[in-house]
This record gives sequence, structure tokens and C-alpha cells, in this order.
Amino acid sequence: MGLMEKSLPWEPLHSKAYSTFGYKNLCLISAIFAFSVGLSIGILIPLMYFRSPAVQVRNSSVANNVHAIRTVFLNNSFAFKSESSTPEYPTVSFVNNHEHSDEELVENGIYWGKNVEKALPEGYREEKHELWGDYVKKAVVIKMENGCGRMQNRLVTFADGLKGCVRYRQNTDQIQGELFSFYLAKILDLPNLAPSTVSVVDLKQPLWQNIRNEIASAQWNSNRPIVLTQFISNLNAANIPAVFKPAERHLNKFDVMNITKNKILDPDDLIRNFVELAQWSDLIIFDYLTANLDRIVNNLYNYQWNANIMDAPAHNLAKKSDSSLLVFLDNESGLLHGYRLLKKYEIYHSILLENLCIFRRHTADKIKQLKVQGNIGYLLRALFEKQNSDTVKDILPTIPDKSVKILNERIDKVYQQILKCESEYSNS
Repeated sequence: MGLMEKSLPWEPLHSKAYSTFGYKNLCLISAIFAFSVGLSIGILIPLMYFRSPAVQVRNSSVANNVHAIRTVFLNNSFAFKSESSTPEYPTVSFVNNHEHSDEELVENGIYWGKNVEKALPEGYREEKHELWGDYVKKAVVIKMENGCGRMQNRLVTFADGLKGCVRYRQNTDQIQGELFSFYLAKILDLPNLAPSTVSVVDLKQPLWQNIRNEIASAQWNSNRPIVLTQFISNLNAANIPAVFKPAERHLNKFDVMNITKNKILDPDDLIRNFVELAQWSDLIIFDYLTANLDRIVNNLYNYQWNANIMDAPAHNLAKKSDSSLLVFLDNESGLLHGYRLLKKYEIYHSILLENLCIFRRHTADKIKQLKVQGNIGYLLRALFEKQNSDTVKDILPTIPDKSVKILNERIDKVYQQILKCESEYSNS
């Protein structure tokens, strides 16, 4: 302790001099080191950044697109925009080994292209509907048996061997729903509904007089309206396409691009795949307009209890084995019964529509026309007046004003969806 105490007078002077010398050296070394590091980083960063500009841009674009697509569709929103409010999606370019250019598969980013349109099956057009209506007026039923769905529906055979399906319901609004859904499909030029007409159960008419006992066994009442639909053979179950299953559940031009990358599919299989999806795009619009409860909404609603139900065939949807035509069956919940239950089921009706961004151009044009003219109620009632006898019109009411109002609102919703898709995905 004594030595240390004696050293105190001179030790601070020595330490101060030493500290000043070391501090200057340290500053010099630090400056040199900082300069070297800065120079190295300044040279390295530009080299790394410009090393592969094509790869850099491409990877950035893909990352942005994937993020944008998932943001848009998994959140059921088309609000994704860049800061400049300009869509960041590039024009789709399809793989060449499938021999289809982009415009042949998707036109203007949101419409099915000419190669898909020309491959669509003919289905049931106006001429076939008129032929069926004229046929039923002169037809005679010789046999009636169980079939054509649930409850009191029946399969009938006519004198010449043709068959038909009869929909009989205690509730008149289900007959109205079936009939006016059929009329709406005609107005939209959808070829996916079988020819149908309305008749009345009247044992005095030639149509029914040979099957009195069968009618009694079926517990049908006289003077009840029925819908008589042409029987369609060669029908298979139709499954829900993968693009509409959770967690993807969307269809746009990028999904089409991804499907073309499937090397297992040859060009013909590829087109058949798109032909089915094109009909699904019509089905989604049709079922949204009618608020059909008995088809895809049934699967979506029950998904909360059964995760495998989306792998099961869609309700009341079939595919013709000889033409790939999708047939939209049993539309009785449309426009009346389904509208009464919108509060409970609207979320399921909307989820597919809001994630659909590719349409048949003709269907989209019809929607735009109906939106502008606002005359869907007049068109439906005109068909009802023109195609039914006074006997039918005395028993079966026309479509109610309330249903027409809701239908117009839903036409507007589809119209707005088309506009959103044009904004997001149009090539122009």
C-alpha cells in the first residue's frame, strides 16, 4: 500500500501521456478499418445487385404475384393494389408445348378464349325447348314409376317410348322456383338445363288418363301444377374442380396458366378440363342469381362438419358421358325459397362468385345487358305468359315482385364482380 501511495504523484502524468498516444493510434486504425470496410461493401453490393438482373426482376415479380393472388383470393377480396393503384400482374403467357396461345384460352384476361368456346357442347338450346313443349301438349303417358329424385317425383314413359321426369310438390313456390329458374337460364342462353314445361294434373286429359292408379298411389292431388322435364340418359356424377376446393377456391387467368403447366395433360385433355371449368363459371353465376341451396352451397355449408365433403360429387349436378355437358338438375329452391334463406346462406352464395374472375363472354354480356336495361322481371313474366295455358296460369302464380327485386340486386352484384375482374386482370 505504501509504495502505491508514493507512486501517486507521478503515475497520473505518465498514464495521461500514454493514453494520448494510444488514442491517436486507435483513431488512425479505426479510420483505416472503416474506410476498408466501406470500400468493400460499396464494391460488393453493386456486383451482387447487377449480377443477374433478369433473375432479380423475375423472382421479384413472381413473389409479388404469389403474394397478391393469395391475398386477393384467400381473403375474398379484390382490393389488392400496388401503391400506385396499378395492378402488378403481367400478361399471361401459356406454355408452348400445349399448342395453345394465351388468347386462344383466355381473352382480355377475363374471358374464355375461342379454343374453349368452340369446344363447348351444344347442350339444350331454344329449338330443343320448343320441341319438348310441343311434344308434351300431344303426349300420352302409359307408365309411371318411382324415379327422378326424392319424395313424390316420378319417372314417366310416353306411348312412343320417350321418358320424362315429373316434379310434384305440395308447395307451389317450389314449382315456381323450378320453372322460373329454367326461364332465367333461357334468358342467359345457358344450355345446361334440360327442356321443361308446366302441366296440371288432370285425369281427364290424355296426358294422364292412362295412369289413374299410379297417380293415386303417388298421392298426387288433381289440379296441381307439375314441371315435366325431358329425361336425360348417360349421366354421371360431377365432382367439384380442385380450383374451387379449400383452401384455394378461386378461378382466374393465373389458375388457367398453372393448369397448362401440367405436363400429364395432352392438348385435348387440357381443353376438356377448361370446357368443364367454363361451364362451372356459368354455374356459379346462375346459382348466385337464383340463390340455389341444393347444389354447391350444400357442400360449402356442410364443410364445417365434414372436411371431405368437397371431394364428394356436387348435389344436383351431372355430366353427360357422351358430350361432357354439365346438366344443372333440380333448381326448385331458386328465386323464392332460396331468397327467403339469404340471411343464413348468403356467405356461401357469395364466396365462389367473389373469387371467380374468368367468364364466358356471352354470359357476361347478358349480365351487362340485364343490368343496363333492368327488365328481368318483364322478361320472366313474358315467358310465363307466352308458354303456358290459361289453366296453368290460373293455378300457378307468376314470379313475385319481391323476388324480381332481389334478382335485380343480384344481377348488379354479378355485374360489379365482372367490373372488378376487368380492373384487376384485363390485358388492356
